[in-house]
Amino acid sequence: MAKKTPQPEAPVVEEPVIGKGRATPSRREREAARRQPLVASDRKAARRTSRGRQAEARERARIGMANGEERYLPVRDRGPQRRYARDVIDSQWTIGEFLIPVFIVFFAATLFAPTAAWLFLPLYGYLALTILDGLIRAASIRRRLAVRYGKDGVQRGLNLYVVMRAAQFRGLRMPKPQVKRGAKIA
Repeated sequence: MAKKTPQPEAPVVEEPVIGKGRATPSRREREAARRQPLVASDRKAARRTSRGRQAEARERARIGMANGEERYLPVRDRGPQRRYARDVIDSQWTIGEFLIPVFIVFFAATLFAPTAAWLFLPLYGYLALTILDGLIRAASIRRRLAVRYGKDGVQRGLNLYVVMRAAQFRGLRMPKPQVKRGAKIA
């Protein structure tokens, strides 16, 4: 038997494609492709996917809020003045940070000496000192902001915001502190 020798193939010439290569769908075809039933046929699967999407959105919002992203913050924490106040408080040690440990020590002391009413005086004194410290810090922050934004440009409610932030554990503050202790805030 004789072997066949391969024949050289003729070069294929491709013609240039004009247009997108398919017909434009009509409006009716596009609407039909997008159409979905109002109620899903498998309600359990639809509920699972809906809950999954909601959980993802909540997780994104939680992480964004912890990182201080403006769009995820509650209204009370938004704005450059509130951010400045947070940064100033977070860069310092405050008396109020130790308020909860002082309360715990107080309650432990009342277990061992239940008739010692005198223990209330140091507790109330520490609470008053915490509030006073927060108000002094708030006045300082308000003065700094008045220089930046003008006396009438300082937001209302800043005093309470600063006092409450200064009275929290640093690790439990929301949004999380974005500056380290000792950082210089201009």
